[in-house]
Amino acid sequence: MKEQGIDAYIIPSSDPHISEYLPERYKCIEWTSGFSGSAGTLMITQDFAGLWTDARYFVQATEQLAGTGFELVKLKVQHAAEYVEWLDQRFGAGTKVAFDGNLASLLVAQTVKNVLEPRGMVVDGHVDLLSSIWDGRPSLPQVKAYLLDASTTGQDTVSKLTAVRSALEKYRVEGHFVSSLDDLAWLLNVRGQDVPCNPVVLGFVYVSKKDAILFVETSKLNAEAVAELAGYGVEVQDYSKAFDFVKGLSIESILIDPKRTCFAIYDSIPSGVKIVERLNPSTSLKALKNKVEISHMRTTMVNDGVAMTRFFKWLEESLGKEELSEISIAEKLQGFRAEQPGFVDISFNTIAGYLDHGALPHYHAIPSSNYTLKPSGLLLVDSGGQYRTGTTDITRVISLGNITQEEKEDYTIVLKGTIEGSQAIYPQGTRGYQIDAITRRPIWETLRNYGHGTGHGIGFFLNVHEGPQTLNPTAVDVALEEGMITSIEPGLYREGKHGIRIENLVLTSNYESSQFGDFMHFETLTICYIATDLVEKSLLHQSHIDWLNNYNQWVYEKLSPLLSEEESAWLKQKTAAI
Repeated sequence: MKEQGIDAYIIPSSDPHISEYLPERYKCIEWTSGFSGSAGTLMITQDFAGLWTDARYFVQATEQLAGTGFELVKLKVQHAAEYVEWLDQRFGAGTKVAFDGNLASLLVAQTVKNVLEPRGMVVDGHVDLLSSIWDGRPSLPQVKAYLLDASTTGQDTVSKLTAVRSALEKYRVEGHFVSSLDDLAWLLNVRGQDVPCNPVVLGFVYVSKKDAILFVETSKLNAEAVAELAGYGVEVQDYSKAFDFVKGLSIESILIDPKRTCFAIYDSIPSGVKIVERLNPSTSLKALKNKVEISHMRTTMVNDGVAMTRFFKWLEESLGKEELSEISIAEKLQGFRAEQPGFVDISFNTIAGYLDHGALPHYHAIPSSNYTLKPSGLLLVDSGGQYRTGTTDITRVISLGNITQEEKEDYTIVLKGTIEGSQAIYPQGTRGYQIDAITRRPIWETLRNYGHGTGHGIGFFLNVHEGPQTLNPTAVDVALEEGMITSIEPGLYREGKHGIRIENLVLTSNYESSQFGDFMHFETLTICYIATDLVEKSLLHQSHIDWLNNYNQWVYEKLSPLLSEEESAWLKQKTAAI
């Protein structure tokens, strides 16, 4: 920084595809600071180094940054670029601020420039300071990719390209450049293993009225896959040619998604090309699951529920008889999932949080933090699987013994939130922040709250976090539509004590029409019993009790035919009505 006259250097948690989960090569924040969370921004000056992150990671960041020279700066608003305000307040005209445009989204770069440049600061978005000092930096993954057929996805590549081209015609643009890996995977029905837990392949896609070009490491696709893509009108070019292709564009207009396109791509677009900034059309299209995807997801939920049931039964019977730890039970749960049809991988690193570790919403056990389980306290398990027929994400909390009244009350209040959100009936056009408030209402009534969103979209054998819909307090102007699959996962976290989160996936479906319009509701898809021994029944209304009893009975009916007699008897006890 001194050599280049840089006063402040920004390192986002991202890659050239603006991914949430990163290939090893792009885990720049972890290499620089030691913080391994999936969301954050580093700011380094000559006399300060800070990590800006949100409430999900406050405790984790405090522990991981200890002794590193980096300070935790707590975000007030999740995902907000509050570090820009910090720069604005502390530096003046002539200050040079830099970042690597391959790692910063266009939206982030614009925020930095729009705030700081009018103040006379110099912003350079083409500075990579890490490559020259990161010895042994991992190379890009070279794992093979593969295509899915329409019997799995419910829609072939040609029809998906046609839908995207219709959107381009609507927006009156000639071309569209796609950087986001899950959009690429959906559009071309391709999957890979380039990012842990996410079945995606590193690449870019360009789509115009006549052309479709996939930029990917060509060794990842075999000759049959390349030929199949050619049959769909998709040309395959080497990954390294993407930037030069963009620089050579000779069209009048192009559509890019400012949140999912890196600044370096944006800045490579020739000055004569009109840039239209909109959400990727594929993002909205893939959020609406088709009938084939929904059918596959229902089957996947049954299989995942069998794995979860066997896991919790094994855990209950093994506790006190053998040494169990957060790490060992996560491995065991993955083993149960691996026995199910079509299993490919876990959908994210399992969060097995015992006691106060449950209060860390994105906790991931490592050897130095690994707790041994004892017959006392609460255990939170947030986990999911990637199957060829769908993606799962589920959180359950169970008692290991000697539960306090405070723990029972917290659990019951969170359960009320899950139920309120799950049984909501709402008019067409309802936004996610409205469902967020409905879910939080019974929690707010007790003067409790949680610092993360209530829910996120989920992909079909794709990313476990998927947009554009989201259930959080931010006024995101995206309506919930029929076919969207979303999580509902309220929580409560008492630092140093325990954490509680109860999560199901739900399908947005049409409900009924009246003289006041069309109404929608959620259909719960997740199939795994919700523990009742933690319930403080006096805190529930009869409607909550009925929902819980009906849900658990449904779980038993769906899973028992696939379980052994002993497993079925165990589950019958767990799903008994209260």
